[in-house]
Amino acid sequence: MTGRGLARRDEIFAIYGAGLIQGVALVTFPAASSVFTSAGQYGLSGTQYGGMFVPQAIAAIVSSLLGAGLSRRLAARHIYLLGLAANLLAMALLVASQAVMRDQTMAYGVLLVATGCLGAGFGLTVPTLNTFAAAFFPRRTDTALLVLNALLGSGTALAPVLVTLFIGLGAWWGLPVVVGALILGLLAFSARLALNLRPQASEGETRHKRHGLPPQFWVFAAFALLYGVCETMNGNWASIYMARQLHASTAQASLALAVFWGMVTAGRILFAVIEKWLPERAVCQFLPLLLAAGFIVTGCLGPTHQTLGILAFALGGLGCSALLPLVISFGQAQLKTIAASVAGLLIAFYQIGYGIAAFGVGPLQAQLGWGLGTIYGGTSVVAVALALIAALVARRQPSSFTEKRDESQR
Repeated sequence: MTGRGLARRDEIFAIYGAGLIQGVALVTFPAASSVFTSAGQYGLSGTQYGGMFVPQAIAAIVSSLLGAGLSRRLAARHIYLLGLAANLLAMALLVASQAVMRDQTMAYGVLLVATGCLGAGFGLTVPTLNTFAAAFFPRRTDTALLVLNALLGSGTALAPVLVTLFIGLGAWWGLPVVVGALILGLLAFSARLALNLRPQASEGETRHKRHGLPPQFWVFAAFALLYGVCETMNGNWASIYMARQLHASTAQASLALAVFWGMVTAGRILFAVIEKWLPERAVCQFLPLLLAAGFIVTGCLGPTHQTLGILAFALGGLGCSALLPLVISFGQAQLKTIAASVAGLLIAFYQIGYGIAAFGVGPLQAQLGWGLGTIYGGTSVVAVALALIAALVARRQPSSFTEKRDESQR
């Protein structure tokens, strides 16, 4: 293997490894929900717990939008490294919050700053990782993005398992320590890599920068926002729903969250493998319906249905699985005049949906008296709306089989 081949191999390892580690970091906070809401630990209310993720959403939105602009001025390598550094700071602050846990006001303030740093890290890192993956495999962009997001999903599935292990050892904070160490190692490894990728704005992109985004973009933005609501309802509230609504044990609640993210990962791998037989546009239109079914089932469960609850979150995970990487891939293919900015812009709208679901549940419970079961059932309406928009998103997307056939004929 040539020197350049070895260098590219290391770059691919770094980028896809970053996806895995980013996934663990992203779910570290929701995975520890039982710690944050326990009276013997941080003692946060439902509204405080949801509010903890508001800085994360805001920072992710701002950093995603800034990253889209910075990509035309700053090397993608620098944006990527800056995102890793922000993630590292988030883990350090989470560990530090343990030292002031008894002062709830101070501890909550530290947690807010920590989630803000995590949001900034996510908003800078994830769009850049998607851009790198697409550049590494330009002829297999859909598959490259699905694999990257499958690794990110693997990390999100690992976090609940690891936090359960550390809680069992009496040191829940071991998870952010481990994640921080992994990020630090990845920073050291990545700092020596060239990672040469600096997207140049096309004439069309420069024109749209002056005159605004193309109208079709807003269809993709609406899809990303609604998807963010659906994913976050499962990813941030599954453990609390299992514990409070279904009276599940801590292990069962963590298992439900792990199963959700595990199915997100499994679905991404599955649809990457079977793309020759099942076009991505069909997958994009079908999965929101599975997601809606998962919400309906979840909303109908009672205190004795812990196993069904785990299965319902598994269904929701499969419904979420390929949607975000596919909408980014479709957006880059169909919105060519702003292709370099699509990932960052769509991640920003995804994070708006994240913020709505992360914070909105608490006020719905406190002010309207809605139970989590009612909220889950109501979110099925959001999933149905997502299915309707999916038809518009996928309408102009040719199937991968058609694309490959046309390439072979040329």
